Amino acid sequence: MPLSQEQKKFTFADYLKFPDDERWEIIDGLAYMQSAPSPAHQLISGELNRQFANYLLGKPCKVYPAPFSVRLTKGDEKQNEDITKVVEPDLTIVCDHSKIDEKGCNGTPDLIIEVISPSSIQHDRVIKFNRYEDAGVREYWIVEPVGKIVSVFALQSNNRYGRPEVYTENDHVEVSIFPDLIIELSTVFDFQS
Repeated sequence: MPLSQEQKKFTFADYLKFPDDERWEIIDGLAYMQSAPSPAHQLISGELNRQFANYLLGKPCKVYPAPFSVRLTKGDEKQNEDITKVVEPDLTIVCDHSKIDEKGCNGTPDLIIEVISPSSIQHDRVIKFNRYEDAGVREYWIVEPVGKIVSVFALQSNNRYGRPEVYTENDHVEVSIFPDLIIELSTVFDFQS
């Protein structure tokens, strides 16, 4: 839900002043407070983090679980007051270590995973989808706990996401940016619903 504002455009400078015990995102200058994740959400996110982290051990790419801020910056957005897109994906994978600083990721990650809840469906499927595509995130996963479905969007040569590959709880996902990594969804969705 967006923060009530009177013509104020929020920036990363404002984000840094938000309470540490709350999760906020800023998209196009609008501030959105995120609800607390459900236990199923946490278990799914944790298992995905485990599988990615195990694979990435000793490799240059790293996985960062939420809370972890990502500033989707453009070349002209150098100052905190200029940055109007700050997200907190459930999982963020970054291969260029120069994008990581003490505040999170400053630039475009390589892969983002969002575990959606009923309150975040539109936000993750439409608003964030478009911002991640515009920023050039190479791979974007939308994980649906209720239906036990994963939709994987890969950036195409035209810098747009192609048709999603859709997987269910008994499938495995071959990660396009890491051709030798296979994520087993049976363990991702192994929780009591």
